[in-house]
Amino acid sequence: MTGLASTLASGTAHALPKPKGNTAPVELAKDESYWRAIARQYDVTREVVPLENGNWGVMSRPVLQAYERHLRVVNERNTFYVRREFGRDFERIRERVATALGVTRDEIALTRNATEALQALIGGYNRLRPGDGVLYADLDYDSMQAAMRWLPARRGVHVVRTAVPEPATHQGLIDAYAAALEANPRVRMMLITHLSHRTGLVLPVREIVAMARARGVDVIVDSAHAWGQIDFRLRDLDVDFVGLNLHKWMGAPLGVGAMFIRRERMSGIDPFMANDEVPEDDIRARVHTGTASFAAFLTVPDALDFQDAIGIAAKEARLRYLRDSWAETLRGHGAIEILTPEDARLHGGITSFRLRGRGSVEENVALAKQLLDEHGIFTVHRTGVAAGACVRVTPALFNARSDIERLVKALRRVAEA
Repeated sequence: MTGLASTLASGTAHALPKPKGNTAPVELAKDESYWRAIARQYDVTREVVPLENGNWGVMSRPVLQAYERHLRVVNERNTFYVRREFGRDFERIRERVATALGVTRDEIALTRNATEALQALIGGYNRLRPGDGVLYADLDYDSMQAAMRWLPARRGVHVVRTAVPEPATHQGLIDAYAAALEANPRVRMMLITHLSHRTGLVLPVREIVAMARARGVDVIVDSAHAWGQIDFRLRDLDVDFVGLNLHKWMGAPLGVGAMFIRRERMSGIDPFMANDEVPEDDIRARVHTGTASFAAFLTVPDALDFQDAIGIAAKEARLRYLRDSWAETLRGHGAIEILTPEDARLHGGITSFRLRGRGSVEENVALAKQLLDEHGIFTVHRTGVAAGACVRVTPALFNARSDIERLVKALRRVAEA
């Protein structure tokens, strides 16, 4: 058995526990015995309390085993498999990803990561004319900001940088982007980040996209951290151009991302320079990954099986519960600033914090180091936020409530000191 057939026969989902009865996700999120059973599906370091899980996601054991199996098959059968069978398997994987996102296969191209997808969208966007503007914000990912700053020399446009309001509200975020467009009427394209890697803030994507579209502005959406952390479908967001990751919150191996272009907007993104084997109206003409990891792509259905067995609603509720257990517990602490609002629409599992009045990079590097050295808790500092640097806390499904309680205790000690 080879290719996708072995993937579908892997039985990834069968080892997972079943919740009792029809437990609502918000209640299941508090069931530590259930989540301990889920956590046992992961092999995670015991060197530290791992609360920095945003760089990429740990594969569950069943997914890792599937990845190893696919790697052996690809290595053993080599190009005899890749040249004859992989193309068919790859199209089925592409179909599976499209279905999970609520779109069609011809609107999805698989990439090596969200960065590759978003660079293709930003660099290939062809509506810009000399004198036009493009807009991005402080919370956007560094590589995407750099891609936006790349445009002036190539397109003759000017770049507008705005700051996302802090503290944020649902309407305040929409108003902030509306104000930025009102102040810069030549803007024709803007970048927004669905769920910020810096603070964890979730933007009201549908509303911002609708507002921008009414002004004749196209929006490219970075959903690298959103997919698999919060429950959504691309059709529901009414978006045109999106970059996504499968190796962050979907639990696939490193080296798998996706690009979405709404079918009706395909002509808005130029084909990539190296694609002369794919028709110009095909989304796959807009990105060229070269030789990627065949085994990583073959493992995508296993990762989706594992995620589906848990359920996105249950997963989202658990990550929110872990986040709330520290962020809302400490929100009233006078020395600690929590950088995402209590409003559940505006956060997922990630949330950053800073000590009040201490927003320098050096202070937050030292704070993350203090949590690690003195309390055995691994987090990461984040820079680039207009209001100041911060420390990001990113729980995963294998984290227990006791990990969060340890964080709360540590932060209280740090703040009191």
